[in-house]
Amino acid sequence: MKDAFGAPQSLLVLGGSSEIGLATARRLVGLRTRTVWLAGRPSPALENGAAQLRDLGAVVHIVDFDALAPDTHETALDKVFAEGDIDMVLLAFGLLGHQERDEVEPMSALRVAQTNYTGAVSASLICANALRRQGYGSLVVLSSVAGERARRANFIYGSSKAGLDAFTQGLGDALHGSGVHVMIVRPGFVRTRMTAGMEEAPLATTPQAVADAIVTGLRRRTETVWVPGALRYVMSGLRHVPRSVFRRLPV
Repeated sequence: MKDAFGAPQSLLVLGGSSEIGLATARRLVGLRTRTVWLAGRPSPALENGAAQLRDLGAVVHIVDFDALAPDTHETALDKVFAEGDIDMVLLAFGLLGHQERDEVEPMSALRVAQTNYTGAVSASLICANALRRQGYGSLVVLSSVAGERARRANFIYGSSKAGLDAFTQGLGDALHGSGVHVMIVRPGFVRTRMTAGMEEAPLATTPQAVADAIVTGLRRRTETVWVPGALRYVMSGLRHVPRSVFRRLPV
């Protein structure tokens, strides 16, 4: 259960080596979160992230989890919930891909879609059902402003996030009244390993800023969080630009 300050006592991060996921976990551990489950494929980044959280005083468990193997999700995640209730699930995994390559290599594009959408749908439903049985908890899903309107520069990634965003909105409606809080997080360009070497977009942000926004959204039980907040108004305008004009914009 959440403590008197509204901080979750237990956290499951799907995509345990995600920089945003780990930044959020560190922030929450600083606010009295005591147990963290990091679910991901074995890697030095996953082990290092677990070590950092342990140094902060958290009890950390590592779970083998592969977004591209949905047939294994139920077994892996059921084991986590069998150990005790989870106050918060953060779905933080995702794959940016390489637009130019993915347009001519359909299997590469499929990998982006399966990671960002199919894998996320599977894991979200399993966790949502477990949270519903608990009768409480938060499911936080990292979407992206890229899903608000597909751009020529990254429409494969953007379309996968658009699907995830729509799915999460529907899931939130389905869980309304169950005691489970569903929150969509829509960051803009985030400075991470995934975006290293890319030209920064306006209003670029950091994993730490996204983590802070998530914590604030949890406290307020917000349904949608934009990072930075100004992107809400930028995307509201871009959403209504005629397509013939939009395709010529340098976005």
